[in-house]
Amino acid sequence: MVKSKTNRKSVRDRILNTASSLFYREGIRKVGIDRIIAESGVAKMSLYNHFKSKDALIEAWLRQQDEQWCQWLKTTIEERASNPSQKLLAIFDALREWFEGPDFRGCAFINASVELANAEHPGHRVALEHQQSIYSYIKSLAQSAEVSSPEQLARQLLLLVQGAIVVAMMEGSWSTASQAKKVAAMLIQTAPKSDVIPIRNS
Repeated sequence: MVKSKTNRKSVRDRILNTASSLFYREGIRKVGIDRIIAESGVAKMSLYNHFKSKDALIEAWLRQQDEQWCQWLKTTIEERASNPSQKLLAIFDALREWFEGPDFRGCAFINASVELANAEHPGHRVALEHQQSIYSYIKSLAQSAEVSSPEQLARQLLLLVQGAIVVAMMEGSWSTASQAKKVAAMLIQTAPKSDVIPIRNS
């Protein structure tokens, strides 16, 4: 029984890993189920035992990407910075590291949203959830930095992040991360601070 569960997990992982590589490198629409089956080395029935459709596979792939990318971003930022303001800027250092990678092909979620072009597709919903997760994380850093409007700063920085990713993919250059970081530094520096009332001992 244990062996059977292990095999099922292994097959699912092989399918997801193959789909992940192909979807990100070549695009969702271009890659068909037969290609994924052939390159993962699984039977068609095995694939459909784990994913009832290509749409379900796309959704699972994006959820996996969301978990992995968000964890990578937070870990990278924690390694590079200590205080909240530094962490906000370290977002763009992390982006530069990502852009410099040989396999960089843009953001899987932005790419998927463009390709799917259907707000009702489960993959599109995952892409929106991913964007909300990044926004919430940036907002939490802005709150820790004690700016008066963390929501506004988080939205501005999220737009910089997304713009840098798109331009980096189009131009094949990591310099957009450095350029976006300079703008982010100005936004952070000029963001009004929240009024903090000191607690006095009676």
